[in-house]
Amino acid sequence: MTQSLVLNPARLMPSNPIVRDIALRLYNSVSKLPIISPHGHTDPSWFAENEPFSNATELLIKPDHYVFRMLYSQGISLASLGIKSVANGVKVESDNRKIWRIFAENYYLFAGTPSRMWLDYVFVKVFGINVTLNANTADHYYDHINAKLATDEFLPRNLLDRFNIECIATTESPLDDLRHHK
Repeated sequence: MTQSLVLNPARLMPSNPIVRDIALRLYNSVSKLPIISPHGHTDPSWFAENEPFSNATELLIKPDHYVFRMLYSQGISLASLGIKSVANGVKVESDNRKIWRIFAENYYLFAGTPSRMWLDYVFVKVFGINVTLNANTADHYYDHINAKLATDEFLPRNLLDRFNIECIATTESPLDDLRHHK
């Protein structure tokens, strides 16, 4: 069964209608201003190299510790998600579509989490998908997202412009050499 994915514009606002109206007015008064992000789970090489993202799995699952840790907490191995661990000799899944399907089959686990709110927003507003992610829609999502990622519109620097991001902090390792920050 396919379920529509619709976002309530007031989903993050207070439930009290009077306070919600004030919050919406305040939000609308600043929503078009440039974004100065003090914390971003982004790799600075994305913007320095400005190459297309390879696929949905490499962009939305493997680099997002909130996503793969949730799945791991429910008994799904990191290796099956394409995540290397310190265990030697463990075969790590390399089929990104298969990894995406595991994610989609278990997407219900994210209900009520900030990750789910963020991912649903990305699916609807960024990629224009209007059905809920699950086992039945996994391939549709994967193919649709990958087709979008192959376009110039989805190059990293074009996304910065699209979302009016003036500055974004990164969260790379303290051992990184910072060459991509030039």
